[in-house]
Amino acid sequence: MNTFLTAFNDTEIAFISKTDKELKRARFLFRMMAITWLVNLGKKLLGFALKGGFPINWAVKPTIYHHFVGGSSLGECAPAVLKQSQYNVKSILDYSVEGNNDPAGIQRTLDETLRSIVNASQDENIPFAVFKPTAFASHVLLENASPGKPLNEMLSIEYENFKSRIEILCSEAYRLKVPLMIDAEDSWYQHLVDETVENMMQKYNTREAIVFNTLQMYRHDRLQYLKDSIARARKGNYRMGIKFVRGAYMEKERERAAVMGYASPIQPDKKATDLAFNEAMLISLDNLDIMDLFCGSHNEESNLLLACEMDNRGIARDDKRIWFAQLYGMSDHISYNLASQGFNVAKYVPYGPVKSVMPYLLRRAEENTSIAGQTSRELRLLQAECKRRSKLR
Repeated sequence: MNTFLTAFNDTEIAFISKTDKELKRARFLFRMMAITWLVNLGKKLLGFALKGGFPINWAVKPTIYHHFVGGSSLGECAPAVLKQSQYNVKSILDYSVEGNNDPAGIQRTLDETLRSIVNASQDENIPFAVFKPTAFASHVLLENASPGKPLNEMLSIEYENFKSRIEILCSEAYRLKVPLMIDAEDSWYQHLVDETVENMMQKYNTREAIVFNTLQMYRHDRLQYLKDSIARARKGNYRMGIKFVRGAYMEKERERAAVMGYASPIQPDKKATDLAFNEAMLISLDNLDIMDLFCGSHNEESNLLLACEMDNRGIARDDKRIWFAQLYGMSDHISYNLASQGFNVAKYVPYGPVKSVMPYLLRRAEENTSIAGQTSRELRLLQAECKRRSKLR
């Protein structure tokens, strides 16, 4: 792994797409996000401004929004897509507007997601489309769905409506031959997503992986679910598409389990999550004849493991069944260095109006806030590249 590990430290390649001005702006942004009290204060002020209807675009758009978001629309994302493609890094445009589960809001999101699928079909630099399934379900279904709990008549109707919307998206993706990734959700609702997605796989993945499910490996049941899914795919003679992530709702999951008195679905610690994630990578490589693998991770060890295993097993680095991905504005040292060595790499590029993507942006700020004042990995790498460039002058 040493060769790849050294490559990940190559900041010249990591930030090759950034001008000196962009590099310094990113360094300043991560310096600010390394100050815990400042991030917490910013969250409160932004929350107050949003509730009060005060304008925030002037402050947010040139800073955190510009760094983590591709634009307010598909068209505005085009420059970012083109720029990344020049370095063999593809883009996945993710409509990141959250909430608003009223019928009109659901329809707007459905229409926009359909447009994103069409857009991906027309641009070779956008290899996937993606959506968040809770955007297509009513609050009543989300709040009442639980594993093992039968659905009453009203919930059954809502579930059928949900499946119908997912079917519309998967059908369009199949028609246009655009692989479609379906994000993971809270555990008490995920069983409905899993059932729906597997049905879509059976229908649309007969020749190639069009529909992708997402497994959050901080859940202790996901490794067994992966194994069972592989067995079902073999029996049903269809391909699986699986995106692996560590997970995004850990605290909420544990708190809900404690309040409601059931066993937490979350792994006991980070080590257990890391082991499960890495084992899932190896299991997937063992079953490439029946599945496509999408590694969505900012963890260097997991990316190193997958890259090295591909080489060790003689799997071509550009094998279309295997992709690496990181979020736009984060872990460029992984994305750009892997891409420079011939691996399939994509950046998740969120888009949407400033006000609508604020929940996403606040999560990114929280993730990048250093612990006990320690400098973040992102900041250390940015500082190293600024120093390298200054020596060349």
